[in-house]
Amino acid sequence: MEQFEPDRLSAAQIAAMRRSLTSGRGALTRRSLLRASGVGALTLGGLSALTACGIPPAKREGGAVASDDHSDQEKEINFSNWTEYMDTSDDEKTRPTLEEFTKRTGIQVKYTEDINDNVEFFGKIRPQLAAGQDTGRDLIVVTDWLAARIIRLGWAQKLDPSHLPHAYANLIPQFRNPDWDPGRAHSYPWTGIDTVIAYNSKATGGKKVDSVTQLLDDPSLKGRVGFLTEMRDSVGMTLLDQGKNPANFTTADYDAAIGRLQKGVDTKQIRRFTGNDYTADLDKGDLAACLAWAGDVIQLQAGNPDIKYAIPAAGYITSSDNLLVPVKARHKANAEKLIDYYYEPEVAAQLAAFISYVCPVEGVKEELAKIDPALADNPLIVPDKEMAAKAHAFRSLTSEEETAYEEKFAKLIGA
Repeated sequence: MEQFEPDRLSAAQIAAMRRSLTSGRGALTRRSLLRASGVGALTLGGLSALTACGIPPAKREGGAVASDDHSDQEKEINFSNWTEYMDTSDDEKTRPTLEEFTKRTGIQVKYTEDINDNVEFFGKIRPQLAAGQDTGRDLIVVTDWLAARIIRLGWAQKLDPSHLPHAYANLIPQFRNPDWDPGRAHSYPWTGIDTVIAYNSKATGGKKVDSVTQLLDDPSLKGRVGFLTEMRDSVGMTLLDQGKNPANFTTADYDAAIGRLQKGVDTKQIRRFTGNDYTADLDKGDLAACLAWAGDVIQLQAGNPDIKYAIPAAGYITSSDNLLVPVKARHKANAEKLIDYYYEPEVAAQLAAFISYVCPVEGVKEELAKIDPALADNPLIVPDKEMAAKAHAFRSLTSEEETAYEEKFAKLIGA
């Protein structure tokens, strides 16, 4: 069984994780939302939290440890999520979609916003997971890298497809088959996170910027281009531009992408590698164009009509936050009902209208249009077929690849 071995992390990996937490994907915001993401986003404190429990991992025999399900006798669910990741009423005193679920099913939802970052949360629940014990939670939302780890360790329950008719039918294709959970046997996405090209049309003189090649070669952009300090985003987008698939690439492909970016550094085409602090520079025009996260673009556009975005013809990088049922959860069937409920287009539309992340539900566009036509027409929230076809996930890495690749990237960005 594969075990998590934090002692194998290199200095470059730890530095990358710190960047993610402080200014990268780990610092992406939606109102007060703080999200730790990327490769593992481990701080030194997080490393201690993950190793201090001293409990051997539960054995996996053909999947997660079976749970005694009390759903028929106990009409309840304990649901842990991130802050500001659920729709609320105007006075913020109620959560309309959760209340409607309870009204419809009779199942009471104890909803807790106790996830502030992936590492901290994993450190909190790991002792119980490792011992094959109930965490006190029936449903959790974690970012793809952590979902992959929990599934790999046998700490997530396999979902019953017969309880998930809407989820099975309505999950959009781009999220259907991640390499870390083929066929979505253990997970369903709550939202998606896309990496695109953003530019300030005033700073570019009205010129559209729509490819990594343009970012790296256009002389009119020299010294005003930004790439991200997140390895998967910057290297992944460059791989795509070079005709390589981020879901299936070699070390030689990776090295070629690093070399391409290094040329941009050496020629001073790239101004700097940034975390989410690119938003201020892009807004002012100090950066004419850069790689950006879709959620930031939506927020920037609300205050600056000069902010535009483009989806490269070569494609873009996407990731997700995901719903999982932990081992020994007492109310698995009830949790599955709630997962399935959020894949009903009308319900998904209410959630998407509030949080403005990529909605993974087919058929949501028509329902979202009833709430806000502008949101329904925004492909950063509801990807159209053309955009969805260009979505690519960065493949899972071995621990050896992780170490080597992060060290090369750290040298590139001067970290």
